[in-house]
Amino acid sequence: MRKSRFRKATAVLAAALLVIPQLATSTAQATGGGPANWLAERMSDQVTGANSARHLRELMAATAANGGHRDSASPGYTASADYLTGKLRAAGYQVQRQEFSFRDYAIHSERAEVVSPNARTLRPLIVRFAVSTPAEGLTATVAVPAVKDTGCTAEDYAGQDVRGKIVLVRVGDCFITQKQNTAAAVGAAAMLMNADSPNPDLNLRYRMVPPEDAKIPSATLPRGESERLAADVAAGPVTVRLDLRGQDSTTKTFNLLADTPTGRADNTIVMGAHLDSVDTTPGANDNGAAAATVLETALQLKRYAPLLRNKVRFAWWAAEEKGLSGSQYYVDQLSPEQRKQTALYLNLEMIGSPNFARQVYSGQTPEGPAPAGSAKISQLVHGYFADQKLPTVDLVLDGRSDHTAFVNAGIAAGGVNAGSDRLKSAEWVKLFGGVEGQMLDPCYHQGCDGYSNVNQTIFDQFSRSMAWAVGRFAITTADINGRK
Repeated sequence: MRKSRFRKATAVLAAALLVIPQLATSTAQATGGGPANWLAERMSDQVTGANSARHLRELMAATAANGGHRDSASPGYTASADYLTGKLRAAGYQVQRQEFSFRDYAIHSERAEVVSPNARTLRPLIVRFAVSTPAEGLTATVAVPAVKDTGCTAEDYAGQDVRGKIVLVRVGDCFITQKQNTAAAVGAAAMLMNADSPNPDLNLRYRMVPPEDAKIPSATLPRGESERLAADVAAGPVTVRLDLRGQDSTTKTFNLLADTPTGRADNTIVMGAHLDSVDTTPGANDNGAAAATVLETALQLKRYAPLLRNKVRFAWWAAEEKGLSGSQYYVDQLSPEQRKQTALYLNLEMIGSPNFARQVYSGQTPEGPAPAGSAKISQLVHGYFADQKLPTVDLVLDGRSDHTAFVNAGIAAGGVNAGSDRLKSAEWVKLFGGVEGQMLDPCYHQGCDGYSNVNQTIFDQFSRSMAWAVGRFAITTADINGRK
């Protein structure tokens, strides 16, 4: 049996070596040019949306059979990780479960009701890490900022006394922590936020960053409920009772890691996506599709293991939805030498959004340039799409996904993202089609984010593009970090 396997492996290697000159020639005019792209082209042909979708369907089945979500440490998360592990081990990978604990927030109650003048029930989502109301609840009148309804600065409340009241503000213009700090500074007893989505019934959960800034009970309401409440306030006094209680907790979970057995360990490429979802959704687009593509990329790349010049590490992060905790833990465990040995990070986030924009991380952060090499990653990925006459737009490397820890550690980063709660502009409709004024993913963090929510066109395009990038960097990162 061993001898037979050796002969088979030798034959596969020989066949691969024979195609290298042909592939190199055919890709000489491709993005980046030259022999460096032979494996990139091969991977782009093989890691298709259809192939990745087979894994996505299995992840969705595991999620549905185990509670309907993949919140970190949940049965759905564990079952999905078990599926990935089984496929990776069958392909010959050694799989590591990197266990860690993170600061979490256990929700005990999130209820609200209009007491007067017309009683009705509201549907709040408590802000994670927010201060709790008393056990008996908090009852107060509601006030809307008199100057500007986003409530980002004290001037928005100018000439208005909101001391002891529940303020109703609209999401937008600034981070929610700033809104809460402002509301607390002007004496508000609690804060409700209008989620302000085109869908009047959609609600989103936010979190205080940092948690230490939490000062008053805070929660979001769907736009429809918020607008009705604001209209009532405009007509006269409205009293609301809040029961918003949560508690800091510690949760133990794990990242999943798998390395190619070959390639330079001192020049490792990391490709990753978060596996977890929020507890209100099965998370097909956020982020099951990306997790499935990372798996398919790993399975296809394993066939070329003897030819890899750089090691590739595939990662599935836990607790992204709980503050990017899994990827941050991973980076925190790297020694200074290991950080230097990490050539770059490729991040896949929400790659199947139904009202998508073809967004490529730009090599810029909100504060300025990302680590050296990031702009080149962006240029190459943009170039991949340009060769296919597919338009792209830039997306800054902001603090909303798992690239953040790598960027903050000085590691070059890039990747793709089809979009979440941003509204599609008329300009983007011209570029990508879709519906103007709607969220890029109308099912973002909602129960409707199932398999049918994934746009198969962008899923296929982003799967191929990231497989192309992995193939390219598995052969050379000379133009990223100068290592040959």
